[in-house]
Amino acid sequence: MADIAVSDVHEDANDSLLLEEEKSFEKLDAVDADGEDHDELQVVGSNSMEESAIEDPELEAIKARVREMEEEAEKLKEMHSEVERQMNLSSPPSASNSATKLPTWDEKMDSDTRSIWVGNVDYGTTAEELEQHFHGCGPINRVTILCDKFTGHPKGFAYVEFLDKDSVAAAQALDESLFRARQIKVTPKRTNRPGITSTDRGGWKGGSR
Repeated sequence: MADIAVSDVHEDANDSLLLEEEKSFEKLDAVDADGEDHDELQVVGSNSMEESAIEDPELEAIKARVREMEEEAEKLKEMHSEVERQMNLSSPPSASNSATKLPTWDEKMDSDTRSIWVGNVDYGTTAEELEQHFHGCGPINRVTILCDKFTGHPKGFAYVEFLDKDSVAAAQALDESLFRARQIKVTPKRTNRPGITSTDRGGWKGGSR
């Protein structure tokens, strides 16, 4: 009876050990399964981070290229504006602009009534010398010495335009006065009407007015 009881005890003990070992193996299996899941999650997470790391440099490169293109477009715009400005500065005035600057008939008439014609002028005469000769007649607007358009040489006569008409009468008092050791001829400037020509110079053959 004692042997049988002892044997039963050993068997019960063995069964308990087997049950505990099975439970231990089940726990280990569960732990292994959880570990595999965690590893998979870590792998997926690392892949996502690697993809993000790859995408970020590409995105930055695209942004940098866009900035470069915008800067190039701005530089081209500035260059185009500068070229247009230089062309406007270097180009001669158009015919329409030149035409608008021409005096009207009334303006020409008004200018001529304030001007005198001076003949037998020395070829070496300067505008300043003529202005000094007539400065006592009144304020002078401008002095024009006529030159040949082909040779550029003076023709021997000039125009003096005063600021007011009264100066013309005063200037006529200097008719046949000596200027540079030459006797000059002074007459009021006449306006040439379009389509009308005349060779009459009032007896003076020293040049046209």
